[in-house]
Parts: sequence; C-alpha cells; structure tokens
Amino acid sequence: MKVLGKVEEITGDGRLIVQCSELPEMGQSVFDSQNRKIGIVKRVFGPVEGPYASVKADIPISEKARGTEVYSNGGKSNGKAKGRDRRN
Repeated sequence: MKVLGKVEEITGDGRLIVQCSELPEMGQSVFDSQNRKIGIVKRVFGPVEGPYASVKADIPISEKARGTEVYSNGGKSNGKAKGRDRRN
C-alpha cells in the first residue's frame, strides 16, 4: 500500500477531499490505515505539484477522519490504457 495523502475536508455529501502526495488515477481504490476499502477516486483537481482528489466514500465517514492519512493500491503505470482504442 502506498500513502495517497491526507484528508483535508469532508464535504456535505460525504466525499473526502484528499491532498495527495502524488498524482492518483480516477477509479483508484482508497483504503484506511487498517486496510479497509473506504472508497474510490472520482476526481483529481488542483495544481500538478500538489494535486487534490475527491474520494467517493463507500462507507459513512465521521469527522474524525479529517487529518488522517489514506492509502491506495497504486494504479496503472500510466494513463494510456483507458480503453480508447479507435481502430474498431
């Protein structure tokens, strides 16, 4: 598991805003410190040097999660393999 980043905010609709240590991929799974899946990355935004990710939570998240680190299982090595083959 790799550190994805730190939870900065929890939105009204239950999404986590994570300040990322490196650029995540959309659809990447996100886990807590006990290796439980808490959601997936739905959106990446902000500057390239310090991106943020919006994580749609699969489970209810309490306000205590603010300031904690979340983890990811990595992801694809690059963004090229996204099913955009136009030869067919």
